[in-house]
Amino acid sequence: MIPLSSPDINEDDFQLVNEVLRSRYLASGPMTERFEKEFAERFGARHAVAVSSGTAALHLAMIAAGVSDGDFVITSPYSFVASANAILYERGIPVFVDIDPDTLTIDPQKTIEALRDLAQKRDGWRSLLPRSARNSSGALRAVLPVHLFGRTAEIREVVAAAREEGIAVIEDACEAIGATSDGVYAGRFGDAAAFGFYPNKQITTGEGGMLLTDREGWADVFRSLRNQGRSNDSATLRYERLGFNYRIDEMSAALGLSQFRRLDELLLRRKAVADRYTALLSEVDGVTPLLEVPAGRTRTWFLYTIRLAPEIDRDAVMDGLAARGIMTRPYFWPIHLQPFYAERFGFVEGDFPAAEAAGRTMLALPMAPNLSDAQIEFVCAAVAEQVVAHAV
Repeated sequence: MIPLSSPDINEDDFQLVNEVLRSRYLASGPMTERFEKEFAERFGARHAVAVSSGTAALHLAMIAAGVSDGDFVITSPYSFVASANAILYERGIPVFVDIDPDTLTIDPQKTIEALRDLAQKRDGWRSLLPRSARNSSGALRAVLPVHLFGRTAEIREVVAAAREEGIAVIEDACEAIGATSDGVYAGRFGDAAAFGFYPNKQITTGEGGMLLTDREGWADVFRSLRNQGRSNDSATLRYERLGFNYRIDEMSAALGLSQFRRLDELLLRRKAVADRYTALLSEVDGVTPLLEVPAGRTRTWFLYTIRLAPEIDRDAVMDGLAARGIMTRPYFWPIHLQPFYAERFGFVEGDFPAAEAAGRTMLALPMAPNLSDAQIEFVCAAVAEQVVAHAV
C-alpha cells in the first residue's frame, strides 16, 4: 500500500518529544514558546501564536477581523472546506470568487472587483452574495485568499485594494509553508495568516496550527481566545471574552519545532519527489501536471496533484489505482457544491465554472519526502495504464 501521505519522523523528533515527556510539563509550556519564537523569526513576523489546528487559526483570525452576524468574507470556492467553515463559525457569509483556471487560486482581478463592489455597495453588489443571503445588510470584513497546493495566490494587488477600503486580509497558508512570491513568504502579505500542521502537510505536529501577525492587538486577542478567553496576565484567572480550548499541547509543539528546524531539508526532498513525478507524467497523454511557478516564485509541495483530461473517467482511474495499492483523492470538490453549502446558500452547478472544472478533473497522488524512486515509478506506470484504460 502506498498511502496518500506519510510524515517523515526522525530521531530528533523523538528526542524532543521525549524531552517534554520527561519534563512532565505537557501543556502551555516552554516548548510552545520556543516553537512560536523560531517560527516568527524565520518568517520575519512580530508574533506567532500556536493553536490546536489550522482551522482554529482561521477561526481566531475571523474573530480578530471583526466578522459577525451576516458579515461578508470573500474567499475561494476551490479549497479544503475549513477555509469557508471558519467564516460560518462567526455567522458570517462566504462570498466566493472563482479561481484562475491555470493557478487554481482565487482570481485577483475578480476579487478586487468584488471587494470594491461589496465595500462600497456599488450597483449590483447583492448579486455577488449567495442566493439565500441576498437580503443581508452586512458589511465586508475580510478577504480570505487560499495559497493552494504549496503555491502562493496572486494577491499583491488584492492586498493593496483591501488596504484602500479598510478591509482585513487573512491568508490561508495551511498548504504553503515556506512558499514565496518575489521574496515574500506566504503568510506575510496580509494582516494575519493561518498555517496547518496535519500529518499530510510539509511539517507536522500531528494536529496543530500557527497564526502569524504583526499586529500587537491581534496577537493578544489570539492568545486570549485560544485559552478560553483568559486574560494574558498569567497571574490571574480572569476571563475577558468568550474563548475556546484551542491550545496546542507541548508534545505537539515539540514535534513541530523539531520538524520546523529541518523545514528546508523536507521541502527539498518533497521537491525532488515532485520533479520525478513531473518528468515521468509529462509524457502521459491525458495527464497535465501542475504548472511551473513563474520566475521569482517558489512552490513548496503539499500534495502532488494532476489534472486529467475531461474524457477520462477519474473515479474509474482512482478505483484502478486503489486495486494496485495506490491511494489517491479528488482534491478538491468545490466548497459551494458540498451538500451543506448548496442546501444552506442555494449554490448550484455553473456558479463558479473554473472551480467546478478543477473539481471534476484534479487528482492527488501519493506525496511524501520519503517516497522512493521505485514507488514513484510504480505510481506513474499505474497512472498511465489506468488513463488509457478509462478514457471515455
